[in-house]
Amino acid sequence: MPRPGHLLTTLALLSGALGWTWLPNHCWSPQEASCNFMCDCLDCSDELQCGYHGTSPALGAPLTCDFEQDSCGWQDISTSGYRWLRDRAGASLKGSGCRTDHTLGTDLGWYMAIDTHQGKEVSTAALRSPHLHEAAASCQVHLWFYAASGDVAELRLELTHGSETLVLWHSSGPWSPGWQELVVATGRIAGSFQVTFSATRNATHRGTMALDDVAFWNCGLPTPRASCPLGQHQCRNKACVELHQLCDAEDNCGDHSDEDSATCSHHTATDFETGLGLWNRSEGWSRNHGAGGLQHCTWPCRDHSLNSAKGSFLISAAEPNTPAVLSSPQLEASGAHNCTLVFYLYLHGSEAGSLQLFLQPQAPGGPQDPILLRSHHGDLGDFWVRDRVDIWNTHPFQILLRGQTGPRGAVGLDDLVLSAGCTLAPGMSGLQMPLSKHPTSGPISSPQTSCEPGHLSCGDLCVPPEQLCDFQEQCVGGQDEQWCGTTDFETSTGGWEDVSVGRLQWQQLDAPDAVNSAASPPAPSPGHFLSLQRAWGQLAPIARVLTPTLGPSGPTCELHMAYQFQSHPQGLLALVVVEGGTRELVWRAPGSSAGHWIVHTVSLGARRRPFWLEFVGLVDLDGPGQQAAGVDNVTLRGCSPTATTDKDREVSCNFERDSCAWHTSHLTGAHWRRVESGGPSYDHTTGRGHFMLLDPTEPLARGPGAHLLTRLQTPTTLTQCLSFWYHLHGPQIGTLRLAMWQEGVEKTVLWSRSGSHGNQWHQAWATLTHQPDSKYQLLFEGLRDGFRGTMGLDDITVRPGPCWAPRRCSFENSACGFTTGGQGLWRRQASATGQAIRGPHTDHTTGTEQGYYMVVDMSPQAMSGGHVASLTSEEHRPLAQASCLTFWYHLSLQNPGTLRVHVEEGARRQVLSVGGHGGAAWHLGSVDVQAERAWRVVFEAEASGTEHAYIAVDDLFLKDGPCPLPGSCDFESGLCGWSHLPGAGLGQYSWDWSSGATPSRYVQPAVDHTLGTEAGHFVYFETGVLGPGGRAAWLHSEPLPATKGSCLRFWYHMGFPEHFYKGELRVLVSSSRGQLAVWSAGGHQRNQWLKGQVEVTSPEEFQVVFEATLGGQPTLGPIALDDIEYLAGRSCQVPAPSQGDKSTPVSVPAVVGGALLFLLLMGLLGLAGRQWLQKRGGCPFQERGDTRAAPGFSNILFNADRVTLPAPVTSDQ
Repeated sequence: MPRPGHLLTTLALLSGALGWTWLPNHCWSPQEASCNFMCDCLDCSDELQCGYHGTSPALGAPLTCDFEQDSCGWQDISTSGYRWLRDRAGASLKGSGCRTDHTLGTDLGWYMAIDTHQGKEVSTAALRSPHLHEAAASCQVHLWFYAASGDVAELRLELTHGSETLVLWHSSGPWSPGWQELVVATGRIAGSFQVTFSATRNATHRGTMALDDVAFWNCGLPTPRASCPLGQHQCRNKACVELHQLCDAEDNCGDHSDEDSATCSHHTATDFETGLGLWNRSEGWSRNHGAGGLQHCTWPCRDHSLNSAKGSFLISAAEPNTPAVLSSPQLEASGAHNCTLVFYLYLHGSEAGSLQLFLQPQAPGGPQDPILLRSHHGDLGDFWVRDRVDIWNTHPFQILLRGQTGPRGAVGLDDLVLSAGCTLAPGMSGLQMPLSKHPTSGPISSPQTSCEPGHLSCGDLCVPPEQLCDFQEQCVGGQDEQWCGTTDFETSTGGWEDVSVGRLQWQQLDAPDAVNSAASPPAPSPGHFLSLQRAWGQLAPIARVLTPTLGPSGPTCELHMAYQFQSHPQGLLALVVVEGGTRELVWRAPGSSAGHWIVHTVSLGARRRPFWLEFVGLVDLDGPGQQAAGVDNVTLRGCSPTATTDKDREVSCNFERDSCAWHTSHLTGAHWRRVESGGPSYDHTTGRGHFMLLDPTEPLARGPGAHLLTRLQTPTTLTQCLSFWYHLHGPQIGTLRLAMWQEGVEKTVLWSRSGSHGNQWHQAWATLTHQPDSKYQLLFEGLRDGFRGTMGLDDITVRPGPCWAPRRCSFENSACGFTTGGQGLWRRQASATGQAIRGPHTDHTTGTEQGYYMVVDMSPQAMSGGHVASLTSEEHRPLAQASCLTFWYHLSLQNPGTLRVHVEEGARRQVLSVGGHGGAAWHLGSVDVQAERAWRVVFEAEASGTEHAYIAVDDLFLKDGPCPLPGSCDFESGLCGWSHLPGAGLGQYSWDWSSGATPSRYVQPAVDHTLGTEAGHFVYFETGVLGPGGRAAWLHSEPLPATKGSCLRFWYHMGFPEHFYKGELRVLVSSSRGQLAVWSAGGHQRNQWLKGQVEVTSPEEFQVVFEATLGGQPTLGPIALDDIEYLAGRSCQVPAPSQGDKSTPVSVPAVVGGALLFLLLMGLLGLAGRQWLQKRGGCPFQERGDTRAAPGFSNILFNADRVTLPAPVTSDQ
C-alpha cells in the first residue's frame, strides 16, 4: 500500500499550522542548545548550521535542507575517491544522470551527488549530518534520493547514538527512475546523535546517485512552561504533555518523568525483553530482536522499548493467510474506571497484512463471539505505531490480538501496557481461549470456495485480484466492483481503509454521534459519513484513508462527493492520487464551508493500474471554534477504460468548447492544461479563446514530461493529414513531439521541435499512414528537457489525403517525405547510432552525435566519378509570394564533388550549385523561390571520385520573403541565418524572437528598431532567467568567409531597473583558433535602441557571436538586437557630425567668461537647493527608516557616440 510522500510535506506547508517552536533567548550554552530542533536563541543562530534558514514554516519540521544555499552542515566522510559533493544538473557534474533537482524541479537546483567512480573495488560514499540533539519519540526523517537501478549496489540510512549505530533503513533496490522519497522514524534519542546516508558501489554498479530535501519532522521535545493548560500533566522539567501520554512506554517529557515507577506503579507493562509476561501466544508469534531485520528486509531493525537492535519484540512467523493470535488472561474492568490497553504495532511490506484487536466476552452462559474493536490493514510504513483501546465491560473478558502477514510482509507487536483499571478476573487463569470467529472485510473475503486465495467467487466465476476494482464488472451482480470507493457510508466504508499513524484518523460516524461530537460536521442527511476524529498515534499528524487498488481507468473518470470542512485558522482537506510511487494532488478544499455540505466533482482521468485514491485531512481539534472535516456520498463515474462517447472521435479541435477527444495523461508529473487567453498567454484561434498549455515547472512538476493523447481512433482513409498550430517560447524550453501508436506497432515519432521558436504560433503538418482494419492513437509529448518557457497547442485538424511537403524539416524523426528515386544512395543517419556511413560528426539541428541529417557517400566504392544521387521532396503547395528556401549543407574535407539544387515546377531549373573542399562546419545555403503551381525541391550530388567523400544536408526551412544577405537580418520574418539554440547539455539558454505587440511573460522592448512600432520584430534575451550561477546566451551567425576587414552594424537595446544591475552584451569572433571579443557594452541603459558597429577581421572562416550575460545581481532586464547588417569587405565609416555638432572658433576670453558665468550659476543653484532640502527635511538620497533603494538616474542619457537617440519609452514592459 502506498506510503506518505513528498505531497504530504507540501500539504503540511500549505496548512501552515503548528510550526516552529519559539523560546526565550537562552543562548548561554551553545553546545546544548544547538541543533535540538528548537530556536533557543531569538535569532535562531543555534540552528543555522543544521538546516534552518529562517523560511521553514512546515508543520513540525524546523530542520530542512534543500542544499540550495549550502550543505547545511552535512559532510562527506568517505575514505575513497567515491565521494559526495554539492552540485546541480546544469553544472559540471555529468555522471549523476539526474537532470533536475527535487526542490525546484529544474536544472538550476542544487543537491548532493556522487559521480561515477572508476575501479573494480567495493567503495562506499558516506554523507553525515551535523551533531543533533534530543529527538522526540515522534521524530521522522524525510529525504528524497535519485538512484537508477544498476547504479548503486546498496543504500543505507544509519543513526549513530553513543556507541550504537542503528540501521534505520537499507535497500539493495531495485529503484524506480526519478526522485523517490524515504521516510523513517528515529524513535526517542536522548543526547547527541548523527544520521549518515551511504551508498555502496562495486564492479558491476556505476555508483551514481543524488540526495535532496532532507527534513527532520516532529523532532522537538515539549518546552518548559510556568504552568500547563487544563487537562495536561506537568513534567519534572516543567514541560507539559497530554494525560493520555502518561505511562504509554514512551519518554514524552524528555526526562522520563511521565514513565517513572511512581506514576505508573499500577500499570502492567510487557516489553518482551525477558518473556511474554501475562500474555499467551499461538504458534504464529515469535519473540525476536532487531538484528534479524537485516536478514528480513521488511522486519523491524529495532524494537520500540529500547529503540535498539538488541531489544526484543514479537514478530509474526506464520505463513501468509494464517493468523497468529496473542491473548491476555481473563480480565475485568475494575470499579468506575475502564480498562485501557496501549500497544505498539508494526505493519510493513504487504498490502495483505493486518492486525486486529478483539474483545472476547465471558458471559455467564459461556463464551460469546469476539467483538472487533480495532483493525489495521495494509502497509503503515517502517514504523512502530502507537494505538490505544478503552474497554468497558461488565463481565470478564479477554483481549485477543490477531496478526496476519501478507506476502513479503511483517506484523509485529511491542510494549503492551494495561492500565490500572485492568485487573485479573477472580479465580480465572491466564489460559488462552480460542478465537471462535473472524469477521470479514473487503471484497476478497468470501466463504470457502474452490477459488484460489485472493480470488473472488461469484457464481461459477473466480475473479482474480487484478480484475477487482478495474471498473469493469465481471460478476453478474457487480460484486467485484462493490468495495472500490463508491459508497454512501451507510452500511460500509466502501473499501476505504484508514491508514493514519498520528493524532488524527478517519472514522465512519453516525449522524447522531456527529451532533454530540465537536469534531464532526453535521451529516447531509440522517445516516453515516466519513469523519475526521482523534486518534492515538504518535507520528504524522495528517490523517489518511485509502481505497483498495484501482484501475485501469478511462479518460472520463470522475469522483463525485459531498464534503464539509471547517478549520480555523488553517487546516487541510484534499484528495490525492497515488500512482507509480508518486503522489498527485488533484483537489484541495479551497476554504471553510461554513458548516454546510458542498457537492463537488474531481476529474481523475486515465490512469494505469495500480493506483489508489486517498483523502488526507488535518484540523486542530483543540483550536478555537468548531473545526471538523467530513466526506460523504462518494461515487466514481465514467471510469471504465472501454467506455466511449461521440466526443472521443473528435480529433479535430480548437479547444473553445472543451478538449474534444484529447485528454491529459496522468502518468507523468507535468500536465497539459486547457486555459483561456489572458496576460502573456493567448490562443491562435481568436487571440482571446482557449488552447492547451504546458509549463514544465508549474506546478512543481516531476517526471520526464507531459502527455496529451486521444482515445483509439478508427481511420476513415488509409492516408490522413494532421495539421496543428504550436507555440514554443522561452529561453530554455524543451522538446515538443507528435507520435502515433498503431495496434501491433511500436510508437512512431512523426514530428518534433526543440527550443524556442519565437513568441508566435506556427503551423505544422504530419501525414498519418494507416494499415487496413487497424486503429491508432495520437500523442503530443512535451518533454522536460528544458525548464524556462511554455508550450502551446491549438487548432488541430484532420483531413483525408496526404499533407503538402513540410515547410521545415530537421530529419530528426523522419525523412520528411524525401525520396531517393530508387537509388537509395542518400540515407538518414545519426553518428551516435554506430551504423553511420561517412558523414559529419554532429548534425546541425542539435549539434550532437544523436542528431539526424541526410547524407550521401561519394567515395569511389559507393559512387563512380560523374554519377549523380538525387534527393527529391514531396510536393509543396503553390506560393502566394516570393519565398526563401534555406538549408544547411556539409561537404567533406576532401573535394566530394558538386551539390546542385533544383526547383521542379513541371520543368526542372537549377537555382544553386556549390562544390570544392569542405571543412568542419555546416554552411548555410539559401535560394529564392517563386512557384505558382505545386513544386518540389531536388538535391543532386555529383561525385568527383575522391576517397572518403560525402555531402550532407540538414534543417530545411521555407519562409516568406526574399533571402537576406549573409550575416544580415531585420528579424521581421524570422532569424535568417542566425542560430539561437543553446549548446548541448543543461544550464544552457537561448535568445528568443518576438515583437512588442505580442504578450510575453518576459520583459521585452515595446517597439522594434526596423519599423519603430510594436508590430516589428527583434531578438532578445531576458537575463533574469539566468539566476545565481546562470550562464550566458549566444546568438551565432552562419559561417562567414575569411575577411581582411568587414563592418558589422547592429542596433541593441538594454533595459535594467537600477545602476547596480549590469547586463552585458559582447560581440565575439569565433573560429577554429578560438574566440576573440571585439566589442562590448554594459551597465544600465534605459529602453533605447542604440547603434553599435565594429570592424571584424579573420584570416579563416569564422562566425559572429552575440553574447548576452548578467554581470550583477539577477534581475528582470532584456538585451535585444535588431537590424544586424554585415558589410563584407567594407570598413566601418565613422558617422559625420551633424550640423549642430560642427565646431566654431571661440576666443579665449569668451571661454573664460563663459566658465566664470557657469560657476556662478552652479553656486546659486547649490544654495537654493540646500535651502529647499532643509525645508523638505533632508536629502532625498539619504537612507531613512524604510530603507528604500535610492532612485537611479535613468532619465539622464549621454550621446557619447553622436547617435541621435529616439524619445525614451516610459515603461520597461
